[in-house]
Amino acid sequence: MNAPSLLADIGGTNTRVALSKAGKVIHGSVRHYPNSDFDALEPVLHRYMAETGTETPAAACLAMAGPVRDGVGTLTNLDWTLDTHTLAGATGARTVTVMNDLQAQGHALGHIPAEALFPVIAGPPPRLEATQLVIGIGTGFNAAPVFTTPAGRFVPPSESGHVSLPIRSDQDMRLARFLERDHGFAAVEDALSGRGLVALHQFVCIEAGTPEQATLKGKQIMTAVADGDPLCRQAAALFARLIGAVAGDLALTQLPFGGIFLIGGVARAMAPYLVEMDFAQAMYDKGRFSDFLGQFPVTVVSDDNAALTGMALHLQALLDFA
Repeated sequence: MNAPSLLADIGGTNTRVALSKAGKVIHGSVRHYPNSDFDALEPVLHRYMAETGTETPAAACLAMAGPVRDGVGTLTNLDWTLDTHTLAGATGARTVTVMNDLQAQGHALGHIPAEALFPVIAGPPPRLEATQLVIGIGTGFNAAPVFTTPAGRFVPPSESGHVSLPIRSDQDMRLARFLERDHGFAAVEDALSGRGLVALHQFVCIEAGTPEQATLKGKQIMTAVADGDPLCRQAAALFARLIGAVAGDLALTQLPFGGIFLIGGVARAMAPYLVEMDFAQAMYDKGRFSDFLGQFPVTVVSDDNAALTGMALHLQALLDFA
């Protein structure tokens, strides 16, 4: 068992591949590959193994941004279908597992460096034995509870990004109608993701009577937010309010007394603005349960490789059990 394990985190835009030993990602082994450069997973893994001189890994784990059932998964925002047989064939590993990327990030909680944690709502130090909640906001949106049990950590799969967007105001209803034009249904991910931020900016531009300004991409919007652009700041404020409302709904569903953790590129970009843009007020806006929600601290995770850490820990647990 001297061979390392292989880890692959497939998002909607990029795939991160790394090696691990003893439940830890090997320093310097992480490489990023744009998904648009490949038509399937196998060429990505073959290139990585060739570039790093990796032969047959001890085990392999795949985390993907999409639903997984019985070892088979389809990416939500990428036309790749993946399964354990594909992973085993591409790597030669005898122990293989496929999970949702939020599951992998859930396994990483408690093993993320303190400098990669940005508090949004302060609270008591998270208790690892209590239920935690991880919310991923990037190319897509998802959320999953994290349970610590006598048999080990359990992170059930979820597709929380495809439930209904909460509606509390006339503006929310107009937004829902706007988002329904593309998919016939206003889901959380349609507003709270990279493309969701773009859609929110388009919406506020149309509402302001200036649709010709609705041409910015996500990074351009966040740059304009920092520069004080009024419409971009309105879009960011709408984003912050909606993520607060959704986080409050999820908190009441899961009761994460161990803390709520926001993960993903869009979450990191929004982190400096969540407090000033009333994220907490929106999260607490639950009527007679408003005070109750104050028990759940919220933290943004800036560690871009958290899913790899979680996969390394999960694989090691499987190898130890075997």
